[in-house]
Amino acid sequence: MRKKYKYSRSFVYEGKRYYIKADSLEEIGRMKERKLQLLRSIQIRETHISVEEYGDKCISLYKTNQSFISRQIFEGMVRREIYNPIGSLCVKDVTQERCQILINGLSGYSTSYINKVYNALRFIFRYATAENLISKDPTANLVKPKGTYTPRRIPTQEEREAVISLAKTDRRYYLYLLCLYCGCRPSEAANCTGADIITKKRGAKVYNLLHIRGTKSVNADRYVPIPQDLYSIIKDTPKNEYIACTPSGKPIVPNNRQSLWRTFWKELNRRAGCKVYRNKLLEPYPIPKDLTPYCLRHEYCTNLARKGVDIRTAQKLMGHSDISLTANIYTHVETDEILAAADLLL
Repeated sequence: MRKKYKYSRSFVYEGKRYYIKADSLEEIGRMKERKLQLLRSIQIRETHISVEEYGDKCISLYKTNQSFISRQIFEGMVRREIYNPIGSLCVKDVTQERCQILINGLSGYSTSYINKVYNALRFIFRYATAENLISKDPTANLVKPKGTYTPRRIPTQEEREAVISLAKTDRRYYLYLLCLYCGCRPSEAANCTGADIITKKRGAKVYNLLHIRGTKSVNADRYVPIPQDLYSIIKDTPKNEYIACTPSGKPIVPNNRQSLWRTFWKELNRRAGCKVYRNKLLEPYPIPKDLTPYCLRHEYCTNLARKGVDIRTAQKLMGHSDISLTANIYTHVETDEILAAADLLL
């Protein structure tokens, strides 16, 4: 049974009402004073919170829809580009000039990367403003520097054949077959299991589909056809096993994907006749360094365009959230075909 107090009083602090109950007016006064001291101390601590402390709080509270991998990448970028230069400063002491200097320091980076850092910086200070830690958002009028854009190329026919030939020799390398044949992002390919290989029937026809459980956007979760060449390789994968995995059956985790590609790229060059000295490749490399796993995904989209697949269907198969991403690749293919025609006519 709750105790009943003789007196009840309330007071307002910073727009919020607080209630106090006690058996005497003197106790009411003492309790009010202790509550005010506590509220003032909390306000002082919040006022002097650092950018790093507040940024971590914001990320944990408001970035709840990120996948584990996306969160790791995002937090790493925030530490490098935001916490390193201004993380120790109090949120209230960060000026627009300081934020502009931070953003200007990204000049020469890719436009995409600049946008990611800019959005992360704005994310932190928008919430700081909304929570009344600061009266004015110092990131509201920032000007982004000019970034660079290097379109990913598609593999040559020789490179494509070399990738397929080598990837068939090691189950870890099946990751690259999934990128090439199904348009998976490397992170998506690493998570595909035997349970994601699905058979659908329509009339007399049988279709083999891959369920790509992408998490980058709503569109990333999708079904794509599995070409027969790939299906014959992966069809017997047990449902509880990863399609691309280590010899012990474990998935290709993010920390290992870069080193795996380096190993794969080196072996591609060795097979292509690259000279080796003390286990190091010597230039020129038959397979250039600009070939990446994303080039294989780019090749998949390029093939969709060349085979006349409608751009909106291609957007779904690629898992693009914005059709302009798909359109950039389709436009690139059209330009190549125009130039090829020009070679014939000149």
